[in-house]
Order: sequence, then structure tokens, then C-alpha cells
Amino acid sequence: MKYFLLLGVGLLFLSGGARGQEGVGSVEELTVDADLGASREGSRTDAEALLREEEAISPDGLSVAQLRELRDRAQNFTFQTEVNRMMKLIINSLYKNKEIFLRELISNGSDALDKIRLLSLTDRDVLERNPELSIRIKAEPERRLLHIVDSGVGMTRHDLVNNLGTIAKSGTADFLSKMQDAEKSNAQEMNDMIGQFGVGFYSAFLVADKVSVASKHNDDAQHFWESDASSFSVAPDPRGDTLKRGTHITLHMKEEAADYLQPDTIRALVKKYSQFINFPIYLWASRTETVEEPAELEADADDDAQVEDAEDKDKETKKTEKTVWDWELMNDNKPIWTRKPSDVADDEYTSFYRTLTKDSSPPLARAHFVAEGEVTFRALLFVPRVQPADSFNRYGTSTDSIKLYVRRVFITDEFNDLMPNYLAFIQGIVDSDDLPLNVSRETLQQHKLIKIIKKKLVRKALDMLKKIPDDEYPHFWKEYSTNIKLGVMEDPSNRSRLAKLLRFHSSRGDDMTFLADYVARMRPGQAHIYYVAGTSLAEVRRSPFAERLEARGYEVLYLTEAVDEYCLSSLPEYDGKKFQNIAKEIFDLEDSPAQKEQFEAHKKQYEPLTRWLAQKLDAHITRAVVSRRLARSPAALAATAFGWTGNMERLALSNAHQKADDAQRKHHLMQKKLLEINPRHPVVAELLRRVTDDPDGAAALQAAETLYRTAALRSGYMLQEGQAVQFAESVEAMLQAALGLPPGARAEPEPDDEPAPADADADADAEDVPAEDHDEL
Repeated sequence: MKYFLLLGVGLLFLSGGARGQEGVGSVEELTVDADLGASREGSRTDAEALLREEEAISPDGLSVAQLRELRDRAQNFTFQTEVNRMMKLIINSLYKNKEIFLRELISNGSDALDKIRLLSLTDRDVLERNPELSIRIKAEPERRLLHIVDSGVGMTRHDLVNNLGTIAKSGTADFLSKMQDAEKSNAQEMNDMIGQFGVGFYSAFLVADKVSVASKHNDDAQHFWESDASSFSVAPDPRGDTLKRGTHITLHMKEEAADYLQPDTIRALVKKYSQFINFPIYLWASRTETVEEPAELEADADDDAQVEDAEDKDKETKKTEKTVWDWELMNDNKPIWTRKPSDVADDEYTSFYRTLTKDSSPPLARAHFVAEGEVTFRALLFVPRVQPADSFNRYGTSTDSIKLYVRRVFITDEFNDLMPNYLAFIQGIVDSDDLPLNVSRETLQQHKLIKIIKKKLVRKALDMLKKIPDDEYPHFWKEYSTNIKLGVMEDPSNRSRLAKLLRFHSSRGDDMTFLADYVARMRPGQAHIYYVAGTSLAEVRRSPFAERLEARGYEVLYLTEAVDEYCLSSLPEYDGKKFQNIAKEIFDLEDSPAQKEQFEAHKKQYEPLTRWLAQKLDAHITRAVVSRRLARSPAALAATAFGWTGNMERLALSNAHQKADDAQRKHHLMQKKLLEINPRHPVVAELLRRVTDDPDGAAALQAAETLYRTAALRSGYMLQEGQAVQFAESVEAMLQAALGLPPGARAEPEPDDEPAPADADADADAEDVPAEDHDEL
């Protein structure tokens, strides 16, 4: 009987019971070539090949005699009593997703291959018996067996007992306490514990009832390890040295885990978790090929005629379909982030980005770097050219924009701890050798190294955004300006970096400006960065608060987006210059001595008017003052130091659907404002004259109320509680006076119509009712 075993670079099928009885089969029986599968001479096809394979493989890969010898020579080990608790922890806490078992076993194989490759750098003889470095996977659905084979360093008998039994031998209780309190454990100690064949290996029991391991180390004979999760045994392998070097794991799958034996499922898991492993991963799989074969001749009574016909048709062929079995390479995508940036071409970056994101457009920017220090990691970040339309509907929720790898093994893309919400649009890869591989996503999120990675990652991302070329930056700002402004509000530790990315319109021209450019253009002695907010450029350009500033050559930033005023309100300064919202009562403007002298004279001159206005408009304003910032407008309404400007008030009213904010919103809406008057305006001068002559006159009071309401509208406020109707009535009265109409003129009443007879209405109604409905009426 034939049996299944691995020889060097793959699986060979031999005849006989023990090694050496009949030797290696013919070349057609080989399932893999010697140089990583470029050649296909080992392919087997059709039902005949499948039949030979079924004959060659017994359920355990061992003959009856070998199984008996294995049992006789095996040394049995009983797990500690805590092992059940350990299994429960793994299944319920560490491995909530069963599919990661394949990730763990492939990762272990990759570690073993890394070790033998490292040894070969100083001792080339370690690869002499088996130069190939690969991982091979073969599934037997009919027997519910899954084989994972690597040609790595392998394990001695001592390794099998201590590494695969590390949970029992190194103290399960101690291991559990460390896993349950990961943050308090030494990071390197945790990495050593769970990164070796131990916890990761035991994830196999998520899908398998029994696990068998054959392993060959260069320093020991081949041994066989087997466990059903309650105990394990170790014995010399009765088949002898079939592996040459490496480890062959066989999972006896649970019935409910049968799907993991399907080729498509295995391919999907390898692509998801292990496509960037450094070593080739092969799957024994079939495919259908169309081949040409000589056409068969029909039987003919005349043998001579048949011979002649065969000579004429010896070149005729027919096409048939054949099932070809071969090793299929599953991880042909290379982890370009492990290479030096100088060695990666632009088209390689673009191709990788498109594979990563499924975006057909090239990225707007990228950053490829290695961060070193307390934690070392490699990262490759991209900025998509277009932001998804629903990105702000999902703001603050889990995203899959950053994929976390540990030693090129995919861990997760389902938590936000690698990027803050405002940078969720950045796509990329983070790969660290220092993070623990086998802990759960929940534990990983709390790991202290993640916080360090996030801090460095954010700073590198902001550096990437700062380096976007000038010709591309307007496009970036159009797509992501709101994200940057939200970052200024949400991320105090990076505000200074984010402030360098901000751009706004200004009074200088149509082009947007960076804050650095604004500061560079500031006038000598200017201490503040001035800004005003509104709903549009047209509105802020006509703002009364900017009139005198602009007339004197000061530049004013125009904030037109909803989030702009919140953004600058949370940014205390830039480059040592404080921001000043010129729509608030706190206002500082450097005046010359002559200007200061004139201002004091105006204050004294208009004191009767400001005092009178404060008295008459007490319900709406805190006080009235002579303005230092008005040039053309007669008056303006400024917010108090901590009050809402007109723009903020409108934003609050537009978001007035949350009842929790009702009290605060009403408080701000009812706050009184500061009325500023322009002493140079003729309307204000005339009002002063009238107040001086007749302070109780109705005309002066009406003019004052109209002046207040026009100032409110001009300053961006909405008239509240019937003020709009009163304002309209006062404007109409002044319009009538301007047109020479008598005061109180009203529209002419409509002429009275003769009332219709009562019976006429009844008759009219009756005419509309169908004849057949008269009885009902």
C-alpha cells in the first residue's frame, strides 16, 4: 500500500511500508518539481491520477504496521489541569474568528523558514539536504484532512515537547495571567511567549479534533507529535527521514469546519492574511485544460483501406478537456513596503495602490518610510485622489483604510487606533515585527505599542500632506479641507502641524492663502491675524467689520465654510500671532496718535447718542459705542467676547434638532449684542442732532430701532421674535414718507359684493349632485 509523505520540496508518493523498501516512484508520480514549481513535469491528470492518489494516501499517512510501531514507541504526556481553561481563553477571547487558524500556521511556517535562512547566511550546509524554502498546503475533503508543510528549520524531539507543549511545560496559570493582563506584561516577553510554536499553533484546535505533526531538524531524527487537545504523544517517526528538513502538520478537521478544505476558501484566506509572506505558498489544486490529441480511427472492414486512411489522417487531432493537478502559487504579490523607497518605481507604487484599494485612479500622494525607536515598523501610506461621497456619514466609525500586519501577516483593518478620525481617508499598510501576533484584536487595540505607532504614523501622514506639490494642493484642499479643519479641533497635539495645511480666501485677492503666507505679508507692528466668517464670499466681502481694516491695507481672512469659525476658534495662535474675529467686541487696532486723538473726540461728541441708544434699545444691546472699525456702514452689531457671531448663530439654528442643546442655544440666542456706530456717517450725525433737540421724539426712536435692525442684518444676524415684521413696517413707513405719501396710508378696501340668496346657494349645490343621489341627500 502507498502512503503520503513529504520529500524535500513537496509531497512524494512512495510504494511500500517503510522508507527505502521500494524507493521513489516514477517522475509521473512526483507532485512538485525541484525549483519552486516553474516546471510542470510533475503534474498528474484525470481520474487515473486521482485514483492513484487515493490509493497512495491513508488517513494518517502511515501504514498499519507503522501506526503500531508509533504507538509502541510513543511517549505520552498529560496536559496540566489548566489546559481546558487555556483552550477556552483561546477560543473565546483570543480567536473569535476561527479562520485565523490558517494565518497562524502559515505564520509559524514562515518563522521556521526565516530561521533556516538566517542560519544559512553563516552555514550554507544547513540547506544542503533541502535547498527549497516554501510552504505547501494540501486538502483532502473526503477524509477531512488538511496538510500544511514547510521546509523550515524543523524541530527536534526536545522542541516538539517543549515548543508544542509550551502551554503545559512553561506554566499555564502564569501564561493565562499574562494574557489577561497584557498591558502590564513586558512586551518582549509576551512576544516571545506567543510568537513561538505555542498559542498560535493551538489555534488549530478551533477547526480540528486532532492534530498530527511530523518534523525533521538537521540535528535530530524525524519525530511524530500528535494531540487531541487533552494530551499529546511524541515518538520517532517510523517512516524515517521523509521530510529531509521541515515540518508537516496534519489537521483532522471537525465536521463543521469542512469549508476550510475547499480550494476557494483556502485561496481567500491566504490572500486575506498571508499574501505578503516572504516565502512562496503553494496549494495542491486542479484546473481544466483543453489539449489536442490524435483522433481515433473508426473500425473498417478493409484493413488496407484503414491503413491508407490512417496515413492520410495521421495529422488530424481532436480537442479534449483534461483535469491537471499541480502546485498553484497563491502569494505572488510582493510586499513592496519592505524594500527601500529608492528601489521602488512610481508605477509599482501605483499598481500596489490600485491592488490595495481597488481605486482606478493613481494616488494623490504617498509616504513610504521606516520608523525606529521604542517600536520599529514599516509603513506605506496613500492619499486617494477623491474622497468617498459618504465618508462624513461614516465619520468616527470603524474603517478598513489602514491594514495592520505583523511580520507581513495580516492582523486586522477593523479598528481606528492607527489613524484619528479626521485622517480616516488615508489608505495604507503598517507592518511591525515588534507587535504580538497572536493576541486578539481587542487586546491589540489596548497595546501600548499601538499608541506609539499611531503617534508616529500621524506625524508622517501630516508631513506627507505638507509635501503635496503646489499644483496638486488645490485639488487636495477641495477634497479634504473639512478633514484638516476637524483635525485642528480634535487633535490638540498636532494643531501646529495641521495649521500649516490650512487655506482660506482673503481680502488680498481671489486665490486662497496659507497662514504662513498671510503672516509673511502682515504689516509692520500688526499683532493679530484678522478674520471674519459668513455664508459666502459675497457676504463677507461686504462685512461692515472689515471696512476700515481693508481701507487701511490690512488683510482679512474670509471664512465661508460651516466649520471654519469653529476651527480658528480652537486655534489660539499661529507663528506667535493671535487670531482675532473682527465680528466680536474685543478688537485691537494700532492707531496713530492723531487717529487716537480723533477717536477720543468722537467718543465725547457722541456720548449723548450712545447713552440714549443704550437706554432705548436696552432689550437688545449691552451698550452702544463709537466704532473704530466702521468706514462706510452707519452701524454694526458685534458679538460679546464669548457670544455667538451672526455666522455662528445661523449655524446653531440650522442644527437646532437636538433637544439636549435647547437650553444652551436659547441662552446664546437671547444674549445682547454690542451696537457700534460710525461717527462719520450722516445718518448717525443726524440722529445725534435729533436726540439732542428732542430725546423723546417718536421719529428719533423709530430711526434708532431701524438702525439697530439694519445693523443686525448687515452683521449676519437673523431678526428674532417678530422683529422682522416690525422692521418691514418701519421700512414701509419711511418709504411712504420718501414718496410724499401721508403717514398711515393704507391699501384701498375691496368693493362690497352683493350677498347671494340663500336658496340660490342651495340650488347651485343641488345642481352639482347627480340625479341618482337626490334621495340620499
